[in-house]
Amino acid sequence: MARVDGPLTMTVHSLPTPGQGLARDAAATRRGRWKMLLLFLISASPVIASYFTYYVIRPEGRRNYGELIEPQRPLPAFSGWDAQGRQVPLTSLAHQWLFISVADSACDAQCERHLYLQHQLREGLGKDKDRMDWVWLRTGAREFPQRLQPALQTATVLWVDEAQLATWLQPAPGGRLADHLYVVDPIGNWMMRFPKDADPAKMRRDLERLMRASSSWDRPGRP
Repeated sequence: MARVDGPLTMTVHSLPTPGQGLARDAAATRRGRWKMLLLFLISASPVIASYFTYYVIRPEGRRNYGELIEPQRPLPAFSGWDAQGRQVPLTSLAHQWLFISVADSACDAQCERHLYLQHQLREGLGKDKDRMDWVWLRTGAREFPQRLQPALQTATVLWVDEAQLATWLQPAPGGRLADHLYVVDPIGNWMMRFPKDADPAKMRRDLERLMRASSSWDRPGRP
């Protein structure tokens, strides 16, 4: 039997304390929460960008000429009809900025002025104009006003029921739907109303601000 020259020793490894285990668990929980938050931010980024549009440009002071609508009102579930008599759900207009006028199909002088302003202000956006559609929601007679057809080649024109439309868009107190021009964001929320007899230069500044504020997330066209 071999002789042992020195004393027999044993190595004792220390066990983790309960506090260390709890600390590791807490760190893992925090990492998991950060991952969940990151996934949420990625999936919700269009909505966050929308609120950026409303609330970051808003302190720029209360210099917005158009009246911001709060809470925003999403595109309604009802439909309109185009010049060919085809039914078009209003929700299908989403994913573009919409610059909207409302007027009877007979289109009086105020209506013609609004259509002209819509066209000119959209064209004035330059490279950003393809991110905005100009829309005439017409009421009254169903027949399309042929005399205006040449001027409306680039517009979206839909006949809608005025009573239904009034459940979504609303004029300023004491006014009429036809008094105003309206702005809808690409998510589909009505978010701005311009005053009656609005100043074109001031409207243009508001539209340009909206285009700048949304340039990081909004792209032309619909998916």
